[in-house]
Amino acid sequence: MPSYLEKRSIRYPILLLIAVYLVVLGVLAYYSWLFSLIGLFIAIFPFYFFFIVHFQQQKEMETYISTLSYRVKKVGEEALMEMPIGIMLINDDYYIEWANPFLASCFEEESLIGKSLYDVGDSLIPLIKQEVERETLTLKDRKFKVIHRSEERLLYFFDITEQAEVEKMYEDERTVIAIIFLDNYDDITQGMDDQSRSSLNSLVTSILNNWANENGVFLKRVSSERFIAVFNEQILHNLEKGKFSILDDTREITSKQNIALTLSIGVGSGVSSLPELGEIAQSSLDLALGRGGDQVVIKLPNGKVKFYGGKTNPVEKRTRVRARVISHALKELMTESDKVIIMGHKNPDMDAVGAAIGIQKIAQVNQCESYIVMNFQEIDTGVRRLMEEIRKQEGLFSRFISPEEALEKATEDTLLVVVDTHKPSLVIEERLLHRIDHVVVIDHHRRGEEFVDNPLLVYMEPYASSTSELVTELLEYQPKRGKIDMLEATALLAGIIVDTKSFTLRTGARTFDAASFLRGHGADTVLVQKFLKEDVRTYLRRAKLIESVYFYKDGIAIAKGQEDQVIDQVVIAQTADTLLTMDGVLASFVISNRKENQIGISARSLGDINVQIIMESLGGGGHLTNAATQLYDMGVVEAEQELLEAIDEYLEGRKK
Repeated sequence: MPSYLEKRSIRYPILLLIAVYLVVLGVLAYYSWLFSLIGLFIAIFPFYFFFIVHFQQQKEMETYISTLSYRVKKVGEEALMEMPIGIMLINDDYYIEWANPFLASCFEEESLIGKSLYDVGDSLIPLIKQEVERETLTLKDRKFKVIHRSEERLLYFFDITEQAEVEKMYEDERTVIAIIFLDNYDDITQGMDDQSRSSLNSLVTSILNNWANENGVFLKRVSSERFIAVFNEQILHNLEKGKFSILDDTREITSKQNIALTLSIGVGSGVSSLPELGEIAQSSLDLALGRGGDQVVIKLPNGKVKFYGGKTNPVEKRTRVRARVISHALKELMTESDKVIIMGHKNPDMDAVGAAIGIQKIAQVNQCESYIVMNFQEIDTGVRRLMEEIRKQEGLFSRFISPEEALEKATEDTLLVVVDTHKPSLVIEERLLHRIDHVVVIDHHRRGEEFVDNPLLVYMEPYASSTSELVTELLEYQPKRGKIDMLEATALLAGIIVDTKSFTLRTGARTFDAASFLRGHGADTVLVQKFLKEDVRTYLRRAKLIESVYFYKDGIAIAKGQEDQVIDQVVIAQTADTLLTMDGVLASFVISNRKENQIGISARSLGDINVQIIMESLGGGGHLTNAATQLYDMGVVEAEQELLEAIDEYLEGRKK
């Protein structure tokens, strides 16, 4: 039987046919009214039948529309009242004018009408005030996707609790790969007999296996000093809550056996590809080792990096095998290049300049054309005195060029050596990093998140006192074609003396070996003292800063300059050094204006407080005992407040 809509579609052609028929009868009546009358009589019955049928269809249409309207209304009422979607109407005073029963049941109420949003769900207020269209909120232990229609003062609530739980389950179950490395295993076992080495291996394996079993980690030893661990994100979160206590446990247990063994762990997480996870874990481990070891590094997919541990000073490596290998590799890179350009950091200190002169000497003994990038407008008093001495030696002074000259001399075959920094933002001329593809990095600072892209060779040893010490060791393994000049040796020794505060901080046996080598090649300690002399005005500026010192928490000394006073970074650093020599000071922080819209903070410690972590939280870096940062677009008071918050965060984290 045809439906109402099908009947309605037939009606219009019939009406058209009737109209045509009547027109024909009218034309016929013009010629013969009799035939027209007969035609009209014949058409009466079909016309009558058609109108009867039309009347029935009209009646059916009214019935159909009435039934459809009722059904739509009923469906709408059931949707409002029964569907698992919350609907809420509110007024301008945040009172609920109407809400469907489903929403009331979610809030564990019989009815929400007349209640205030402040009492029912105050987290909805900011969403309404800020006219946010979509937001995910937690209400009564359930997650809702809330859609806000501000014009109608209407809120829709979609319960996504189960979806959120599935997503969280997926996140928690994602695979994590970690590489565990025994930092100083080779050094410790070098002089051990087989029985002692076997005992140490059993001890370390026992410590790590117990940790793995307690935390649900699959652990496999793949070499004498390397383990692979596989677990999931949920276990990783639990390990982070415990601040990776395995680092402290390993250090403490092995120290009872008179063995200072430490771990470094690189963690790869946040991606589903297993090969990519492995690459991230290895990259994280490289970063941990580059920062001195005894820490955990977790690289996140968004590029951020988390650090745990790093509470101890890097252990000095007794073997020089790596120095010899790096020295030979550097020699090959230099001989394959058309020229060598050496660059330190902005506002270079004695260590940066001394290391650059040392690298220039290495290039010279390998008969390579070499230049040192120097901005003579950004050097401190000590470096200026050194440059005055260098100016007297035309052969050496001619090797110093400006950043613009370096850009002109750079070619596709040029080798760029970056010394005393590894951060692109800190080098004298960052454009050189983009112009030159072949880059070598030599630095003694702990590695940070920012790093030179794709270097050919990296020599970073955080245990070293200075970059000058590392370069001096590299010099020892170079061809003995040219004798080291007295001034070159003095510049390198000055770099070591400045960074060790005259051999009092971060000084190891290899530091004295390097100093002995330089002294044997004519380094003049009296000339070093001449370089490092300070004038009375600098001394008074430092004394003025020290006057403002106060103690924050136990053993933390903080000094700050005036808001309208600009102080050189060297003076800020020297003030921090001076404060550290005071009785009862475990760590010192000095804050001052360096130039317009830039605040400098220098931090020093004796090792009990890791100032590197504190400075890294403010965008800086450095060593456990020596670090700094720069803050922008704020005053001294604001910088002081951020520093205090960073110190509090560090101290709270250390307690956990």
